[in-house]
Order: sequence, then C-alpha cells, then structure tokens
Amino acid sequence: MKASGFPAKKIAVLALFTALGLIVFIIENQFPPLIVPGAKMGLANIFSLSALILYGPMEGFIVVAVRTILGSLFAGNISMIMYSFTGGMVSLAVSAALMYLVYPRISVMAVSIAAAVVHNIVQNAVYVLVTNTPLMFTYMPYLALIGILSGAIVGAVVSIIFKKIPESVFARAAFGPIGKKQAAPAQAASAAIKTGEEQTNAQGDGKNGRENSDSPSSDGAAE
Repeated sequence: MKASGFPAKKIAVLALFTALGLIVFIIENQFPPLIVPGAKMGLANIFSLSALILYGPMEGFIVVAVRTILGSLFAGNISMIMYSFTGGMVSLAVSAALMYLVYPRISVMAVSIAAAVVHNIVQNAVYVLVTNTPLMFTYMPYLALIGILSGAIVGAVVSIIFKKIPESVFARAAFGPIGKKQAAPAQAASAAIKTGEEQTNAQGDGKNGRENSDSPSSDGAAE
C-alpha cells in the first residue's frame, strides 16, 4: 500500500465510513425482515456509495468488504458473507460503472436504485445456488420493489450529504493537505451533484416561464 495513495486522513475517513456502516448494519439486523425473508433496507450502503463518490471504486470496495465481513462476524452468521459480500461487490461495481460512464446524465438516486435492485437480485441468486431452492426465485419481484425503495432512500441521503456539506470539507477529508490538484476530484463530485440539481431547477423554471408567456392573461381574455 503506497502512502501517497492512502494517506492517514483517507484511511481515517474510510475507517469512519466502515464503522458507521457497520453500526447501521447491526441496528438494522435487529429488526424483522421486510415482507420477504432476509430482506433489509440496506441503509449501510449510504457510506459505501459516499466512499465511491468521494474517492473512487477501490475505496468503495474496501468499505463494502470490511463492513460485510465484520458484520457477518458480529451477527454470528458466517454464511451471511456469501450473500452480503457478493451482493455488495456486484452492486458497487454497477454503481461505479454508472457513475463513471453515465453520470451526470442520470442522478445519484438513479444510480443507487439500480445498485440496490442488483444487490437484492444477486443475493437471492446466490442463495438459490447455494441452497438449491429455485422456488426462491419467486421472490425476485418483491426484492426488486424493496430495492427501488431502499435505493431511493440511500440515494436521497447521499445527495443531501454532498449538497449541504461544503466542497472544501470533502476535499480535506479526501486528500488532506496534499494540494488543490489532488483535491479537485472530491470538489468536482460535490459540485456535480449540486450543479445537476440547479440545472434541473433552472429547466423547470424556464419551462414554467414559457408556459406562462404562451397562455393568455386574464386581462386579455376579458377584452
């Protein structure tokens, strides 16, 4: 591991993301499943998606890997690693591909929804292969719906985080005192999310303005 690639501040932030994700995972694991056996909201993915946006795919994979392994150990269910680890890795790969290839043509929420749906489907597929219970495939539509809901919540929270927190905070958290050149990706990630929302609002205002100008006023109609 190169010191330049993983400075102490980056390691500390990744450790914080992992710890927060682990705490959320453990708390969420205390509640009963949502409709389908084993289905959870997956709110811990807030921190892995944040790591992906703030740093990149490698750091996001690290957060997912450490969180799922420790979460399985703390939950006392080692077999959970097969499902959570595989689903987490595949879903993060989908998130990374969408963020690098499609974003900002699609929103962070759309990325999160796609990743959550893929996560649930992959977990279910792994369970079917391991236990040889093809009947579990009937849960796919319900898991997809739960993935849409959980992905929307995760994406909304991540968007709020990057919109409300100043860009300089992300730059310092990501790259510390290395320099402005290295801090640019973190600032760009935060700025892109904010700019995307502003452009959407501006387009909506422009459309409303054109509609108002095209429609006759009440005074004109009276005449």
